[in-house]
Amino acid sequence: MNYFSSDFKLGILGGGQLGKMMLYSTRKFDITTHVMDASNEAPCKLACNQFTLGNLMDFDAVYNFGKQVDLLTFEIENVNVDALEVLEKEGVSVYPSSKTLRTIQNKATQKLFYRDHDIPTSDFTRFAYLSEVEDALENEVLDFPFVWKAAQFGYDGNGVKIVRQLSDLKDLPHGECIIEDLIPFKNELAVIVARNKNGAIKSYPVVEMEFHPEANQVEYVICPARIDEAVANKAIDVAMKVSKAFDHVGLLAVEMFQTETDDILVNEVAPRPHNSGHQTIEASYTSQFEQHIRAILNLPLGKTESKVGGIMVNLVGAEGHTGNVVYENITDIMELDGVTPHIYGKKLTRPFRKMGHVTIVNKDISEARRIAETVKQTIKVISK
Repeated sequence: MNYFSSDFKLGILGGGQLGKMMLYSTRKFDITTHVMDASNEAPCKLACNQFTLGNLMDFDAVYNFGKQVDLLTFEIENVNVDALEVLEKEGVSVYPSSKTLRTIQNKATQKLFYRDHDIPTSDFTRFAYLSEVEDALENEVLDFPFVWKAAQFGYDGNGVKIVRQLSDLKDLPHGECIIEDLIPFKNELAVIVARNKNGAIKSYPVVEMEFHPEANQVEYVICPARIDEAVANKAIDVAMKVSKAFDHVGLLAVEMFQTETDDILVNEVAPRPHNSGHQTIEASYTSQFEQHIRAILNLPLGKTESKVGGIMVNLVGAEGHTGNVVYENITDIMELDGVTPHIYGKKLTRPFRKMGHVTIVNKDISEARRIAETVKQTIKVISK
């Protein structure tokens, strides 16, 4: 099929920053894109060929949108999977598939998948209600500390909490959840794997992630990860095993723990471009966004090696600021060598909302990390 300067229509469910950065590549290739999002202020709106306002969890909205395009993908997991299944049966290509998404959408189902496919992950218990967790504690079946995760609809650190005492359960959602062992680890790592319909598969280098201690959001992504080669190879092997188990098409971001004994445990996955791959825009031969487009269209996969060391710094709304956004000191960071800001186009900021990111590239990853710290301390995402 000819995708370039043709009548082919690519549909994207979700109009946020990931979709916006996907559109960098579709515009480069002159691929016609239709985007649906629930917000009329979605960052994708100005860059796609056609924008549709619609609820991603509504069956009819997703189905009717999907019938207008030739191939459907998504930049967020919270979409109506039932509609995707019907669209697939009616001949619309959906990548990653509804089967893959249905498994990943629910963290309990996702963890059971790892167990069933002999993929290393932390021990866990599934609970239908939060009250069952309280009962397990009362009956001494469960011990502190542990990690609570909502089974569905978690994102950007929401839906995850380390529970060290009974009062930490207060105000948590009462629905389905999983309880995981709290793993002592050296590093949080991630590997992005790309796979097309023909089964061609490639992985990006292992990245290291540093998280904000309160918001549980990634603050820095460091590529290459500062780990031994043997550990990096082990992480890539595990990520490849996960990809093959899902038989997915598109991108799969595999987040992992490197334990104190250098074992690799899968934390969770995302079947789309991911925060852990933003540095690929400047630092890699092929960005993760272009690679996703190549993979879902069954085109040859691009080179995944890095051209240079790269670090990504998330720009999130400052605490105490809600309203029209201002990027304070942005011109100061642009004076630094190898620094490129990406602004997502969200007009309103609030505490810890992802508003953009900054990439720092340098042949010396230690120097890149130093500059990244300067960037983090200099730029502030505040409100007017």
